[in-house]
Amino acid sequence: MLYKFKSKAAGDLILLEPQGQLFLQTIGKTPGPQGIISVEEMRSAVQALQHAVSQQEAAQAQATADAIAQGQPAPRFEAIGLRQRFKPVIDMLQRCHKANQPIVWGV
Repeated sequence: MLYKFKSKAAGDLILLEPQGQLFLQTIGKTPGPQGIISVEEMRSAVQALQHAVSQQEAAQAQATADAIAQGQPAPRFEAIGLRQRFKPVIDMLQRCHKANQPIVWGV
């Protein structure tokens, strides 16, 4: 399944199911076949996404520091982190918030 996020203020954004579900769960939405992100929800959604990015990066930095302190090789992480995954979504949320337009999916 694909998630296709649409708004009058931005181009369509298509996410694969795992990334779409992660995005929706991170902003407190229940993943489903359709829904809406209202303008009022967008600011807190951006904050939630930025917080998730910060948490992931801090956890990775700590894991790397711990491994080095123990004389072990640094751990390997996914090539694409939350910062890269959430950047287009954050951009869309900010653009739509500024234009006062909701984001819908599956409709």
